[in-house]
Amino acid sequence: MQLVNIGFGNMVSAERMVAIVSPDSAPIKRIVQDSKERGVLIDATCGRKTRTVIIMESDHVVLSALQPETVANRFNNRGDQGDAEEAAL
Repeated sequence: MQLVNIGFGNMVSAERMVAIVSPDSAPIKRIVQDSKERGVLIDATCGRKTRTVIIMESDHVVLSALQPETVANRFNNRGDQGDAEEAAL
């Protein structure tokens, strides 16, 4: 299972991520509010401003304080880090 660092030592499963979006639009704000009411919102911002909303396969919604581009880059580079660690061994 590959994990993606979403900031402050928090990780999510890369295989379970459906979307990485900005929280600025009204539909995303509604998704966040609905998930909060249903009890499936995971706030991983550590008290900072929400900059990224991650939609998971299980309908959980994860909030992160990192920029969406940063999370996407970490998602895209997740295999490269493992290769570099294996080469160092």
